[in-house]
Amino acid sequence: MERKKILLRLDPVVHDALAKWAADELRSTNSQIEFLLRRALAEAGRLPEGVGRIRPRGRPRKTPDGESRDEEEPPDADAGEAS
Repeated sequence: MERKKILLRLDPVVHDALAKWAADELRSTNSQIEFLLRRALAEAGRLPEGVGRIRPRGRPRKTPDGESRDEEEPPDADAGEAS
């Protein structure tokens, strides 16, 4: 399924804080925003059943043949981590 694209306008200070947080957690800013939105939806009881998974943090792992392999994690896998 193709991912949706949206234009998001943010206060520059909020963007900078998100970008720093994302870097601290080895995510792109975009992935950090999606992670936070999914966590907020789950906490509010509004995350739909069957929602797709997001890529884990960091670089994809390499297979023995040198190819990148994307492993997935549940959307709430990091929800219990302290910030």
